[in-house]
Amino acid sequence: MRNAQCVMHTIFPKYMKRICGILFLLLVYTSMYGQADSLPANDRITFRGAWIATVANIDWPTPEAVGNTGKQQEEMLFLLDSLHSIGINAIIFQVRPTADALYLSELEPISNWLTGSQGVWGGQAEWDPLEFVTEEAHKRDMDVHVWLNPYRVNLAKAPVTAMWQNHIFKSNPEWFWQYNGQWYFNPGLDDTRDWICMVVEDIVSRYDIQGIHMDDYFYPYPAGKQQIPDTQTFKDNPRGFDNIADWRRNNVNMAIREIHQAIQSLKPEVEFGISPFGVWRNLSRDSVNGSATRAGITNYDDLYADVLLWMQEGWIDYVMPQLYWEIGKPAADYEVLAHWWAEHSAGCKLYIGMAPYRLEGQKETAAWRTGNEISRQMRLNRTIPEITGECFYSTRPLLRNPRHVCDSIRTFYIP
Repeated sequence: MRNAQCVMHTIFPKYMKRICGILFLLLVYTSMYGQADSLPANDRITFRGAWIATVANIDWPTPEAVGNTGKQQEEMLFLLDSLHSIGINAIIFQVRPTADALYLSELEPISNWLTGSQGVWGGQAEWDPLEFVTEEAHKRDMDVHVWLNPYRVNLAKAPVTAMWQNHIFKSNPEWFWQYNGQWYFNPGLDDTRDWICMVVEDIVSRYDIQGIHMDDYFYPYPAGKQQIPDTQTFKDNPRGFDNIADWRRNNVNMAIREIHQAIQSLKPEVEFGISPFGVWRNLSRDSVNGSATRAGITNYDDLYADVLLWMQEGWIDYVMPQLYWEIGKPAADYEVLAHWWAEHSAGCKLYIGMAPYRLEGQKETAAWRTGNEISRQMRLNRTIPEITGECFYSTRPLLRNPRHVCDSIRTFYIP
């Protein structure tokens, strides 16, 4: 025994510095990127998603793959494999960014973000990206939620002359108005709602998808003192309203309700979800239901999206607020907003939209430059029972793994 003690006294100091060094590195890694053994055994976060944006070729296809079917399929398989490897089990795939289609449609033209020219395949072999994505995602046990932008027709820098000759914009120009250089369906028209519902019904009836998804683009974001040019539509059909703001909200309310009804009538198992801007309304504007925030833009007052009503009425199956701010931000604190949405979700499934792309910004606040903000937020999510899902915007920035965010997510999702 004495000899053993002598050996221990001889060996232990020799390796003590090395052991302490390893423990220190583990401690640093844990604080920066998260650690599985600190998580609950049964993680409530069952929806683990990522947005795949196609507008302006943000995530897919890359500009180099436009017009090349084989390259596009290769890129998509890479994205799906990479997302699956970090535990992502759902994708939100943008198939209608600007009243076009990244699927085979008889209603709207094939997207220029796919082929290079709207409505024209050119030399590219025709194929159906949505069918391909659903098949490949399901092989990897990943759900597919189809992402549509309801009202937007073009981007500010895209001339209408580049639109397909048979586009609904050209056959029914009275359905649209222009704001800040972009064209939009007029939400105040019955024809607009009917058209959008028709597009949704077409997709739901033909594809094996798990959800229809819309984001924060309803009425356009305010652009200085520019006025939305819908005064005449309001005068022509006020629907009993004497306030144009209430009338606008009602226009969007009717669209959301009718889209939900359309989905339910075809496939009740297909969910309808919205990822709104992160602030419904500031407390200063609504002392009863507003959040303790000072957001310069809100859903209710600026985008005319009464998401609170949609949850209360059961018109949406899940809500995914875009909480793209850090914990502790004075004007819009992630923690404050996560609790606000939890307290007001009214039984609606609550998933949180998160912003790993901000980890790449060189001019971001210190919270994002430290590298552990996403981990902090994921830990916070697990302390709020109502939160059962997370989704990351967007896929390409995520997979660049800024500040080891993919390693952190994998640690949470794959114990």
